[in-house]
Amino acid sequence: MYRYLIKPFMFLLDPEKAHHLTILLLRAALSFPGGRWIFNQLYSIKDHRLERKIMGLTFPNPVGLAAGFDKDGKYYEDMAALGFGFIEIGTVTPLPQAGNDKPRLFRLPSDRALINRMGFNNDGVDAMVKRLKNRKKTQLIIGGNIGKNKITPNENAVDDYMKCFEALYDHVDYFVVNVSSPNTPGLRALQEKGPLTAILSTLMIANAQKSNPKPILLKIAPDLTDSQLDDIIEIVQTTQIAGVIATNTTLDRSLLTSSTEHIGAGGLSGHPVKKRSTEVISYLYQKSQSAFVIIGVGGIESAQDALEKLEAGASLIQVYSGMVYAGPGLIKKINEAVGKDN
Repeated sequence: MYRYLIKPFMFLLDPEKAHHLTILLLRAALSFPGGRWIFNQLYSIKDHRLERKIMGLTFPNPVGLAAGFDKDGKYYEDMAALGFGFIEIGTVTPLPQAGNDKPRLFRLPSDRALINRMGFNNDGVDAMVKRLKNRKKTQLIIGGNIGKNKITPNENAVDDYMKCFEALYDHVDYFVVNVSSPNTPGLRALQEKGPLTAILSTLMIANAQKSNPKPILLKIAPDLTDSQLDDIIEIVQTTQIAGVIATNTTLDRSLLTSSTEHIGAGGLSGHPVKKRSTEVISYLYQKSQSAFVIIGVGGIESAQDALEKLEAGASLIQVYSGMVYAGPGLIKKINEAVGKDN
C-alpha cells in the first residue's frame, strides 16, 4: 500500500509538508476504534530473541527511530505503533528556534536520499518537557537528543547542553549529545578533542550526582578521518560515556548521481551514506575492542542493510530516510531478519 499508493502521492508534495501530513494520517488511523490493535498486528513483533539489554535498559527490539523525525516529542506514541523498539526525539535546544529558511528538506529519489538543512528547528526544551509529562506509555524507551541554540557561541555551548540535560533528565531514558549536525554554523567544531571532552565531562559529572544516572551517547559525523575517530575513542573512554551513535548526515556528495546545485547546503542521508556509516561502525568497534555501545544509523533501507551494521559492531540500529523510501514495513522486516539471525 505504501509503495504503490501513499508514497507516490506524498512524493508529489513538498517534503516537509509530506512529513507533517504523514503524521496526521497515522494519528487519524490510530484514533479509529481498534486502530492501534490493527497497527500492532501489522507492524509489531513480540519475540524475546529480539530483546537487547544494553546500557542498563531493556530494548524490546533493536530497531529505533532516529532523531530528526520527532523533533519536539509530539509523535513518539504514534510512531511506537509501527513496531520500533525505541524512539529518539530531538534535536532539542534550550530556547525555541525557527531553524533555517524554507525550503530546507529535499528528496533525491534516484539516489534514495534526502538532503536537509533544517537547523535544529524546535519548540525548545520546556515545551518538550510538558509533552513528556503526559507520557502514557512509560515502558517505551525514549532517547533525548540535545543540542545548542544557534545564537549560543561555542565557548558557551556546554551551558546549553547542561540546560537540556537537567530539564529532560526525569523524562527520557538516555541522552545523545549532538555536535555533528552540519546545519548549525560552527557546531561541528565542537567535535574537536578539547571542547568535546569538556562538554561530555561536564555532563558526566552532573550525571554521576543523580540517584539513577542515565546513559549518555555521542552522535558523530561520517566525515571524520581515522585519526579523528581515534580521538573519539579516546574521548569516550576518558569521559566514560556509554557510547556512540554512528553516523549523522554527510557533507560528501561524491557518490550522488543527482545534481544538487539547485539545492545548496545541507546534510545528506539515505543510501549514499550507508557504506561510510558501516565503515565507521566497524572501525570504532574493532579499534576500541568493543569497549562501548555503538548505535548504527545511516542508509538502512532493507533488512540486509541492518544486519550489516549489526555484524559490523552495532548493538542497536536506527532508521529514518530509509523508511521514507521503503515505508513503515521496514521495521518489521528488519526485526524478522534479526530474529531469524539469532
